[in-house]
This record gives sequence, structure tokens and C-alpha cells, in this order.
Amino acid sequence: MAATGHELQMLTWFRWIARAEGASLLALMGIAMPIKYGLGEPLLVEWFGWIHGVLFLLYVAVLGLCMVQLGWTPARAALGFVASLLPGGTFVFEYKVLADDP
Repeated sequence: MAATGHELQMLTWFRWIARAEGASLLALMGIAMPIKYGLGEPLLVEWFGWIHGVLFLLYVAVLGLCMVQLGWTPARAALGFVASLLPGGTFVFEYKVLADDP
């Protein structure tokens, strides 16, 4: 069955938010944290941490919307949540979701 325009739009939103959330976590862990602990400069952690927090909440909200509106199983949504806790996890999950969905 082909995806409707609404479903495609929801998947597009999910794709971009998952990528932004994943990039923010990688930036926080790979750039800001080493600068904080290596150079003693915490400013980047404050900024990247705030940005990542907002994107994480947005990602979880869109994940819930996808579960409700696209009929994702709770197990799939749980995998998406766990993926958001791992650096690079949202990239892998987003790739898998788009490979599975039309």
C-alpha cells in the first residue's frame, strides 16, 4: 500500500528531526565535552546541551506521533527511543525506518 501525503510528510519530519537530534548528541559528546574537560571551558556544553535537550524532546514527541499516526508498534517506538540514547543511534534507526516504510 502506497503512503499517503500525510504519511510521507510525517516521515520527512521524522527524518530531519532524527538527524538533527543525532547530530546534536554527536556534537555534545564529540566536541563540547572534550573541550569542557580538556580545556576547562564549559560554555559549549551549556549551549550544545540546551540545544540537544530541545531536539531530544522534539524527537521523542515526533516518535510518539509516528507511533499513533503511522501505526508503528510500541516495540519500534521503544527501539527509536533507545537509539536516541546512543551516539549515532538515531541515524541508524532513521535509515532502518525509511528502508522498511514505503
